[in-house]
Amino acid sequence: MNAIDGVVQAVLYEGYMLYPYRASSVKNRQRWTFGSVYPREWADWSGSDPSMVQTECVIEGADEARVTVQPCFLHLIERDVRRLDDPVSSWPGGSEPPSRPIASLEVDGRRFDAWQEAGEHHVEVPGLTLGELCVAGLRLPFSLPASRAVEPLREAEGPVKGVLVRTREAIDGRIECCATRLAARTFRLTVRVVNVTPVEDPQRLNRDAASAFALLSCHAVLAVEGAVFISSIDPPDEQAGAVAACRSIGLWPVLVGSAEQRDTMLAAPIILYDYPQIAPESAGDLFDSTEIDEILTLRILAMTDAEKREMAAGDERSRALLERTEKLSAGELQRLHGTLREVRAQTAWTNPSYDTAHDAGSLPGEAAPWAELDAKPRLARLDVDGVALQVGSRVVLHPRSRADIFDLALRDQIATIESIERDFEDHVHVAVTIDCDPGRDFGLERMPGHRFFFAPDEIEPLREGRRS
Repeated sequence: MNAIDGVVQAVLYEGYMLYPYRASSVKNRQRWTFGSVYPREWADWSGSDPSMVQTECVIEGADEARVTVQPCFLHLIERDVRRLDDPVSSWPGGSEPPSRPIASLEVDGRRFDAWQEAGEHHVEVPGLTLGELCVAGLRLPFSLPASRAVEPLREAEGPVKGVLVRTREAIDGRIECCATRLAARTFRLTVRVVNVTPVEDPQRLNRDAASAFALLSCHAVLAVEGAVFISSIDPPDEQAGAVAACRSIGLWPVLVGSAEQRDTMLAAPIILYDYPQIAPESAGDLFDSTEIDEILTLRILAMTDAEKREMAAGDERSRALLERTEKLSAGELQRLHGTLREVRAQTAWTNPSYDTAHDAGSLPGEAAPWAELDAKPRLARLDVDGVALQVGSRVVLHPRSRADIFDLALRDQIATIESIERDFEDHVHVAVTIDCDPGRDFGLERMPGHRFFFAPDEIEPLREGRRS
């Protein structure tokens, strides 16, 4: 479960904060975009936000197979900063001293900003067999009470100057589960999460205010005992029709955990492949959607001191992220630069003119897929307009297709032929580097972005006397 929990946590906090992790950033003023389930009254009034999410998947097993469902979501916390009218030496046990709300307060060298946080909640759903879910199903209501918590902010060896006030709104929801028998040992499982929180006068709320009553980043972990899940992405042919008939709304199920057991699925509000994994090189969650650890880490380290202070002041998780990032060693940073996975051994087919890295994709004892192409005589020259061109010849480019911006940007540019190549259909392609490209050396090393392909009728031999 450790590997599964890591993926679940990453999905749960996907988009929780986005770089540059500051409340002043426009991106972070529009939070809670993944998997939000709003009260029905608000959803009906807004016309754009859901009040229900649903996932369906196919299970293969007997009636006695046991199914467990664990929905999870975030509950919005409004964090207010208040300054005491008169600092107190000790925090009273009864009523709070008079205070007033402010945007920011510095206490003992640390800054606190008014912003939003979120608490994590799991709903405990009793396990039922497939047979029981087919007969009666399950409708389980749940409630989260409103709450208010006060945290004094005290100077070291000094008085209490202010407080953090964290408030949550009450939320009511319902979990619905049922199963449909498709064949003797084949079932379709349906899991639905519904927000039934009552909201009066929904038109008085904007979307940010309505988020206080929403289930944020809602997802569910599904598990079976004595049965297996069928992949919703790559099902076997005999189950493809049953999988295609499943209807998921806002939650997309993928297999997680053990590929041999196939007993756990994650229904997530984002699209994943089967068996997603957390990269072992990652030092921790960066919360940014489709996060790229190295570039986000370097951007955090490049922040100014003032920006880092604001990042640390906004949220406990962002403060911990900043501290963790600044403590990374040179070796840990180097690990983020990239890695090579799933290295394949060289097969029985060899060709001394190819590096072994080219041989990936063929099976032992089989010819590599490009063996026939490689056996053809290599092109040493190409005749264009009666001129024999070869590697090193200079040409003028006249792109015809206008397929992208490069076809416009490279028009009439002077280039040098780097190679003359043929594809599997015997079409000839001329690879060139651009003479005025400052990165032309990268093109000569066959690196992308500095080496371009054109058809023979898109190049013109550079005539003597034409100016570069």
